[in-house]
Amino acid sequence: MSILGNIFSSIFGTPAKADEVKNNPDAIPPAAAASASATGTRTADAGYAGTAATSTSAPAAASSVDVAAVLDKLTDSSDETDIDWRKSIVDLLKVLGIDSGLKARKQLATELGYTGDMSDSATMNVWLHKQVMKKLSENGGKVPADLLKH
Repeated sequence: MSILGNIFSSIFGTPAKADEVKNNPDAIPPAAAASASATGTRTADAGYAGTAATSTSAPAAASSVDVAAVLDKLTDSSDETDIDWRKSIVDLLKVLGIDSGLKARKQLATELGYTGDMSDSATMNVWLHKQVMKKLSENGGKVPADLLKH
């Protein structure tokens, strides 16, 4: 599975097909429940699921997942200290139990279409964090507005 697919699966609680994520990250359907499972041992309470949003153009209702609540809960239960998933892509990946190494972040950058210099990891990391928050929001995640500012 792609790294973006792993992020979606960990937060939304459903496996995202690698081909869907790789070929069209916008096509990932929101999960019907918010039982985020980062490593198979940590799970968020179903209480994080938002109210179902209905749409006249969509045949099925999508559930909105409170991304901040899920990630805060995972952070609270983490053995890591000084985790700041709200600002750091590395910390976001760590709290989800996903490889946060440079190679993995470069792979994520490729998946998301990063065109900048991948050897400038600081700039790439800021871009990655913004893009991941944007993709989460576009696909059923309730993301705090301050994390979506450009």
